[in-house]
Amino acid sequence: MRDKLTRQDVERIASLARLELSPDELSLFAGQLGDILTYAESLQRVDTSGVPPTAHIAVPAALAPLREDEPRPCIDRDTLLQQAPSADSRSGLLKVPRVVGS
Repeated sequence: MRDKLTRQDVERIASLARLELSPDELSLFAGQLGDILTYAESLQRVDTSGVPPTAHIAVPAALAPLREDEPRPCIDRDTLLQQAPSADSRSGLLKVPRVVGS
């Protein structure tokens, strides 16, 4: 698979991801991505017909301890809005710091 992924392929992928790559990075990533795809292809060839489906890797779902969904006391909405530094009590909304695209 390594030979199947070209620098032009990596340029297109980088463009879709809005990444600017140097010529050296294009060559490096073409090789690395090719290696990853070759490994993924090898995983596809593994016979898993005798392996049961898994929904959770840590503990089978039947054994996972679950608690009842019970209401618990929480802070009153009006109290929260009064204490928040950037709140609009009329709309009931809080202004929080930007975390995506900052």
